[in-house]
Amino acid sequence: MGLANWFETFCTDLQVDNSTTVANRYRVLTTRLNTDFWNTASTTAHSFYVGSYGRNTAIRGFSDVDMIFELPWAMYTRYNDYVGNGQSALLQAVKSSIEKTYSQTGIRGDGQVIQVNFLDMTFEVVPVFPHTDGSFTYPDANGGGSWRTTNPRAEISAIRSRNILCNYNLVLLCRMMRQWKGYWDVPVGGLLIDTLAYQFIDTWANRDKSYLYYDFMCRDFFRFMADQSRTQAYWRAPGSGQSVYGGELFQWKAGRCYNLSLEAIEHEMATPKREWSAKQKWREIFGTRFPG
Repeated sequence: MGLANWFETFCTDLQVDNSTTVANRYRVLTTRLNTDFWNTASTTAHSFYVGSYGRNTAIRGFSDVDMIFELPWAMYTRYNDYVGNGQSALLQAVKSSIEKTYSQTGIRGDGQVIQVNFLDMTFEVVPVFPHTDGSFTYPDANGGGSWRTTNPRAEISAIRSRNILCNYNLVLLCRMMRQWKGYWDVPVGGLLIDTLAYQFIDTWANRDKSYLYYDFMCRDFFRFMADQSRTQAYWRAPGSGQSVYGGELFQWKAGRCYNLSLEAIEHEMATPKREWSAKQKWREIFGTRFPG
C-alpha cells in the first residue's frame, strides 16, 4: 500500500457511517415541528442541516447534529413583545412540541438551542426567523434574553464552492483535522478548523492534486495553523463573515504535529523507504484510524 492509498484509506474510514439514522431522526423532528407551527406534515420543509454535518465536514463518531427550523414571523412578534425573557419562552414552546414525539428522550433548552439527546448523538435544534438576504434571527435566552443573527447557508455555500475548485480536497482536509483535533484534544471548535482550512487551501500550490500530495497538505496546514497569531482573538467564517473564536493552544499543538509530519515525510523519502516508520509518525498525529 503506497502513500496515496494510506491517505485514501484514512479518509474513507473517516466518512460518516450512520447517515440513515440521522436522516430518519431529522425527518421525524421536522414533521413534528411542521405539524405544530406550520400545519403541514412535511418531512423537509422549513428545516436544514447546519454545523459540521451541514458543511459535510463531520467525521464518523461525531456527537452533534445541528439543524435549523424556520418559524413564522408572527411568532417573532409575539415573543419579542414579552415583558420578560421572550427568547426563553420561545425555546420552551419548541421544546414542548418536540416532547410530543420524543417524550422519553432527554430534551432541554440550552440558551440558544433545544438539545434532543439520543444514546448515540445529540440533535441541536435552533429555531429561527428567516430574512430575505438569507440570514436568520434566532433567540438567545442567556442574560435576560436577546436576538442574534446567523447565516449558515452562506458558510455551507462557501465551503462547497471552494471544495469543488480545489479538487474536493477542502472537505477531506477538514475531516482529517477533526480527527487530529479529537486525538490531540485541541481546544478549538469545528468551525474554526473549517475556516482555517478554507483560508489555507485557497493559495496552497497543490490544491488541484489528490491523495499522493496529502502528506504535504497536512504538513503545510499544520505549519499554517502554527503560524497563526497567538494574540488573534477571532477569525472570520467563510461566507458569513461571522466571528469564530479560538485559543492560542492550537498553534502549539499544530507546531508539534508539523514537526512529526516532517519526520514522517523524511521516512517516506528515504532510500530505501521506511514505510512502517512513516505510518507510525502519521499515527502519532491522527491515531489508530490512520492505517498501520
